[in-house]
Amino acid sequence: MDNTIAAALLGLLEGLTEFIPVSSTGHILLAGHFLGFDSPGRAFEVLIQLGAILAILGVYAGRLWSLFSSAPHDPAARRFILAVLLAFLPAAVIGVMAHEIIKTVLFETPVLIASMLVIGGIIILIVDRHAPTPRVEQAEAITLPMAVGIGFIQCLAMIPGVSRSGATIVGAMLMGVGKRAAAEFSFFLSMPTMAGAFAYDLMQNRDILDGQALGNIAIGFVCAFFSAVIVVKWLLGYVSRHGYALFGWWRIIVGTVVLLALAAGG
Repeated sequence: MDNTIAAALLGLLEGLTEFIPVSSTGHILLAGHFLGFDSPGRAFEVLIQLGAILAILGVYAGRLWSLFSSAPHDPAARRFILAVLLAFLPAAVIGVMAHEIIKTVLFETPVLIASMLVIGGIIILIVDRHAPTPRVEQAEAITLPMAVGIGFIQCLAMIPGVSRSGATIVGAMLMGVGKRAAAEFSFFLSMPTMAGAFAYDLMQNRDILDGQALGNIAIGFVCAFFSAVIVVKWLLGYVSRHGYALFGWWRIIVGTVVLLALAAGG
């Protein structure tokens, strides 16, 4: 398939899967594998996340403005900002330390990615049904110790196929956070996490990105932005009513199909 068309499809896939617990990176890497998509330094898969970042910033612009404008005189706002930053720190440190092995080994192992989709799907189904009774129903009420715990759990998502949003949502629910609040905290945490990953990966790969690679990234970025806006506006209402079982089954089906395709020589 032409790389331009593949970049557009992968960008759409990034936006559709970034904020739901199915692993956007896992889906993009597997789709790229079967499409024969060429990505120098695997930079495309990380850098198009900027589209999803801008989507969440756009949808939450009013909420963010209210949060930061009230922070100087509102202790609750300051505490919530601190909670997000504390949750971000483990991924920032470990991500830099493990960057090379993540990009050169884990990103290049389709069997591992598909297996993580299946395993993660099973975990989501179990937690969705048997999570502790929620004690926290608002993202802003997540405590600092909870935030630190969620931050360390988020580091599991450095294994492609685990899912950043899936790890943070499951971790939060196991700590007694409600389904909607867990998703919303995952939204807020995605902003510094994805922005940091984008900046670091761009710095690491700036010398190998030629005009074609940058063009593909631009196409993927635009497609990711528009599809992510749709998902962000839809997701909270859906999980409030139906939970996360759909995403667990999706992961299991996709992971199983990919494993079978790989076994057949795909």
